[in-house]
Formats: sequence, structure tokens, C-alpha cells
Amino acid sequence: MRSKLLRGGSGEGEGERTWVLAFETGDPVVDTLRGFAGAQDLRGAHFTAIGALREVTLRYFDWESKSYRDIPVPEQVEVLTMTGNVARSKEGDVKLHAHLIVGRSDGTTRGGHLKEAVVRPTLEVILTEEPAGLRRTFDEETGLALLKP
Repeated sequence: MRSKLLRGGSGEGEGERTWVLAFETGDPVVDTLRGFAGAQDLRGAHFTAIGALREVTLRYFDWESKSYRDIPVPEQVEVLTMTGNVARSKEGDVKLHAHLIVGRSDGTTRGGHLKEAVVRPTLEVILTEEPAGLRRTFDEETGLALLKP
């Protein structure tokens, strides 16, 4: 993955920063995005993306069971839209929350939470830092780590 800072300073307190991230064939989306956020010491960010993927696994949150069901999409797909945020846990771990809609070769779509995916041939991400940061905290009712502004 290649990156370029489009806007903002490189020091703390200089306001929001915006990058373009150009993923390449074979890049694992979730690990690469988490790694970038950690390397830049992002405390919060939001992003959008377009491109193409293979070996996608989406997830659907089942309210009744309070668990996720995997939705495998084991084929080449177009990223019609991907949006999400980067936050930190109470312990400081990077947390990624992304929703993804992919287009299949027959024009049908699949969508859900992004669990994992591999890029082929590119994924173009615009990522903007939230200088105030975002925090995820465990919620008893849902069993999920939710944003707590």
C-alpha cells in the first residue's frame, strides 16, 4: 500500500490530516488499514473507498443472538462503496468499523460489515483524521464495542 498526505500538518495539534491510500493486489484490507492507523497514531478517523477485491468476507449482526454471521463472497467484486471509521479502545487498541457494498459480475450486490478482504487490483481510500479522537466502549445491552462520544 502506498500513501500520500493530501492535507494537514504532521505534528500534533495541527488540525485534521487527510491521506489517499492506494492499496495494491494482494494487500489485506483490514490489517493494512489498521497498521496504517497505528503507524500514524490516529486516535480517530473516517474513510471512504472504491476499487476491487477478491476473497471478501462480510458480516451481518444478528440482533437476536447478539452475534455476527459471516457472508463469504469468494469471487472478484467491485467495491461500490466502503465507508467506516477508525477509533481506539479504552486500552488504546486500533478499532476498525467498516461497511461495504460489493458488486458481483451479474450486477447483484452483497453488503455488510467488513470482516476481511484481499485487494485485486486496487483499493483507493480517502482517510481523514478526527483530531478530537473517537473511542469505542463495550456496551452491555448489545455486547458490542460502540462509539461513545
